[in-house]
Amino acid sequence: MYSLELAHSLTVSILTLFLVQGGDLCAADPATKETDLPAVGDTAKDFQLATPKGENVSLSEQLKKGPVVLLVLRGYPKYQCPVCTRQVGQFIANAAKFKKAKASVVMVYPGAAKDLEKRADEFIRDQSLPENFYFLVDPDYKFTNAYHLRWDAKRETAYPSTFVIGTDDKIKYAKISMTHRGRADAKEVLKALDE
Repeated sequence: MYSLELAHSLTVSILTLFLVQGGDLCAADPATKETDLPAVGDTAKDFQLATPKGENVSLSEQLKKGPVVLLVLRGYPKYQCPVCTRQVGQFIANAAKFKKAKASVVMVYPGAAKDLEKRADEFIRDQSLPENFYFLVDPDYKFTNAYHLRWDAKRETAYPSTFVIGTDDKIKYAKISMTHRGRADAKEVLKALDE
């Protein structure tokens, strides 16, 4: 009887944890403060990162062309994230709509510097990037830390996040997921670009 009650209690506790975290047992680092996270109305910090082939891209230069959609991926947490792969594929499938909105799509792939370019190449190799899309690496989380998006937990890298940054450097749309799911989709980002 005692072991049955204990098992039931443990099951209820695990299920509660699962539901509270949005159905994902990999939840956010409790040390992250919501007030530190980039939010709508904030000025986006400028940054410069490189493609896996070494081409430098900066936020300020992209904003001279039009608004920027900033997609922060999970990088390589010991595997290629299938949710990131689907999200990137969906954004690429809508490339013509992003181009019509005069928006650049900047994707950031964070991780430890060792082998990051190799892992980034593995992630993007089956994709053909449209001219207004940029795939950048963030070695040793320099950008990720500056934006307070570092998910500093075992087998984690960064909180999957999406921002729309206007030509005035202001964040017009922000969606930061504290789990592996809950990503912005292209439709809602295109709507934010339209507003």
